[in-house]
Amino acid sequence: MIKRVFSGGEFEAKVGYCRAVAAGGFVYVAGTVGQGSTVLEQCASALEVIGKALKEAGSDFDKVVRVTYMLADRSEFEACWPMLRDVFGDNPPAATMIECGLITPQDRIEIEVTALAG
Repeated sequence: MIKRVFSGGEFEAKVGYCRAVAAGGFVYVAGTVGQGSTVLEQCASALEVIGKALKEAGSDFDKVVRVTYMLADRSEFEACWPMLRDVFGDNPPAATMIECGLITPQDRIEIEVTALAG
């Protein structure tokens, strides 16, 4: 069985994807960019959207096994570390950080996760 979770984000309809898919014992959350003007505001907002998607798909942050952080400027990543430690706590996932161009010039960070379902 496949469960699809939609968040209503503008790019879901434009691009043709959903926020998360639960299938095969995993929840795959699409790359998520948050609202705000700073990397910290966007990181917090993206994590909130991801948390809601995980819950709707039957998972949570303590079941995340993989995370990818994509940043327009890698020098901004360190400011996010305390927030990320708080979110993942004693259950840190395997992680990758990539510096790249994001979907709009205003975007500072995009976060993608894979979690165990159930």
